Amino acid sequence: MIDARRRLIVALDVSTVDEARALIATLGDAAAYYKIGPWLLYARGVDGLIDTVLGAGKELFLDCKMYDIGETVREGVARAAERGVSLVTVHGNRDILLAANEAKRGSALKVFAISVLTNLDDDDMRELGYLRPVEELVEIRVEKALEYGCDGLIAAPRDAAKIRAIAPPERLLLGTPGVRPAGHATDDHKRGGTPGEAIRAGADYIVMGRPIVRAADPASVARAVVAEMQAAFDESGEG
Repeated sequence: MIDARRRLIVALDVSTVDEARALIATLGDAAAYYKIGPWLLYARGVDGLIDTVLGAGKELFLDCKMYDIGETVREGVARAAERGVSLVTVHGNRDILLAANEAKRGSALKVFAISVLTNLDDDDMRELGYLRPVEELVEIRVEKALEYGCDGLIAAPRDAAKIRAIAPPERLLLGTPGVRPAGHATDDHKRGGTPGEAIRAGADYIVMGRPIVRAADPASVARAVVAEMQAAFDESGEG
């Protein structure tokens, strides 16, 4: 049975650690999983924030998108595993992904590869020098994530169904950012979807920042998102 509350990852996309602590307090038991990414990775006091999140019994996703030589990534992943982090993102080729997955062995840490960022479309990929469209590149990233032993993949909601046609949940978990409640602005995401759409398409986790973080009542929004996710899990027979 899936508990949707543990599948909503709230992105702490705020400017200061103090704001992040206040948001966590406001959300209370409405959230059980948090993401610390570039907004806060270099902020003063972030090390203490990591301890706070983990010490409160919450799960933590460090969205550091490690992209470096294999040995550097290996050591970075090892430190995250030692810390008790639940999930890290890694991006790169065979050596990088293999190093990451070797480093987390024996721990509960999950390594998720990156497919294609949700704000990129075919025109953007051409600008970046890629010769393949988004759909083909996502398929390649799925195959490589499986081949090199990744636990999961970060991908856009609109890519989820294509990914599930290649890899079932027992082989590859799927985390989807760019998810927005119905009627909410899409912000800078080009391949998004609603919470229910993402789960029904095959997502295991939803990563959501601004719709919750900037809401007048963040806990209420988080609970509504969890309820929509739970209904979709139940509909699919997983809840």
